Amino acid sequence: MSNTVITRFPPSPTGLLHVGSARTALFNYLFAKHYNGKMVLRMEDTDKERSKKEYEEDILAGLKWLGINWEGDLQRQSERSDIYKKHLLELIDSGLAYEAEENKDKTARVIRFKNPNKEISFNDLIRGEIKVDTSDLGDFVIARSVDDPLYHLAVVVDDYDMGITHILRGEDGISNTPRQILLQQALGFESPQYAHIPFILAPDKSKLSKRHGAVSVLEYKKMGYLPEAMVNFLAMLGWRSKDNDERELWSIDELVESFDLAGIQKAGAVFNEEKLRWINREYLRNLESDEFYAAVLEFAGPSLKERLSDDKVKEALAYDLKERIYVYADISELEKQGEFDWILKSADELDYDPSELIWKKSDKETAIKHLQKLINILCDSKLTTLTVDGVEEMIMPYAETEGKGDVLWPLRYALSGQKRSPNPFVLLAALGQDEACMRLHKAIDALANLRA
Repeated sequence: MSNTVITRFPPSPTGLLHVGSARTALFNYLFAKHYNGKMVLRMEDTDKERSKKEYEEDILAGLKWLGINWEGDLQRQSERSDIYKKHLLELIDSGLAYEAEENKDKTARVIRFKNPNKEISFNDLIRGEIKVDTSDLGDFVIARSVDDPLYHLAVVVDDYDMGITHILRGEDGISNTPRQILLQQALGFESPQYAHIPFILAPDKSKLSKRHGAVSVLEYKKMGYLPEAMVNFLAMLGWRSKDNDERELWSIDELVESFDLAGIQKAGAVFNEEKLRWINREYLRNLESDEFYAAVLEFAGPSLKERLSDDKVKEALAYDLKERIYVYADISELEKQGEFDWILKSADELDYDPSELIWKKSDKETAIKHLQKLINILCDSKLTTLTVDGVEEMIMPYAETEGKGDVLWPLRYALSGQKRSPNPFVLLAALGQDEACMRLHKAIDALANLRA
């Protein structure tokens, strides 16, 4: 594009930043960056009763968490009243707006735009040509007074004043476009180009709302999603690269390079949280251990947090957690379900059913034989360090000869006392030689006392 592309993200601080608005902000950011342009941010806070500082702070925090950066200072409509007043008086002086009764009850005065009642046509960059007969709109209200402009006038003035070239917004903005074009023409402003993005849909194909679960961006942060994963997921909601690239994982730089409006689908995109969880797990798997565990510790309870301060435990669980969790909050849930009791309890505290040590159609004598062999392998000589890879190399030849299930299941249950646990090599590395050997001896004793 020959001219500098300038987009804008103009949220109203009347609620939290939800995923639909976040995707709109992301598309504006990607489009502007793709053409070496910029995105500006302004708060459309003309609704003085509903606009709240805490909502503005939430919006800013959500954008910063996602890495969606704007250029220049944050603009607020509430601080631009003199600019709107100037243009409003211009419309009144030229006879294109007038003071009138707000309603038939004559309870208040407002300023209305004098509608020329003509057909408006504009090219939507996603939907193609759209024509609207504006006579149905009547003389619509543009201000409560010369000092109190309403949405349509403020938006038109802002877009002109900020040099906006492209307006990317939700499809619910289509009905606003004819009014805004009429005002642009009345004020002698060139119209920006419009692109109206389809809604994000819930799994039942209705519009996404709070009844479908978390929709606030920062709620996903609290659940332990990574911002890179959230950006990746939002970009894929209703957009595909023009090269039909089937990749699922995209960095922000790759999205900037490939993003174009031609890739935005005309139909609504379904918000699939399972897909978001999968994407997030892929990002978690690629994190460096230190970064991964810094976040893990935020979600772990006090007892688990203390155990994770042990380097051998931390290193061993890296194998397990990166496979088992999709978001950091899963750690809290696993802990509530007792799935970390194997590391939080000592051998003496483990209380389990010894019959569970026997693999499927095997018997207690066979289980004892395998556990005794494992003691010979693991406990008869002093091992300075047990690593996941190291113990796997020690045990797997025997397991493959005797049967993996027959050998590894009693080992796993003896070490954890749980049907669901990390694999036995992770357990061994985390517990260390002394604790592991105590548990194996306890398991043999339990089996020996088990009645047929």
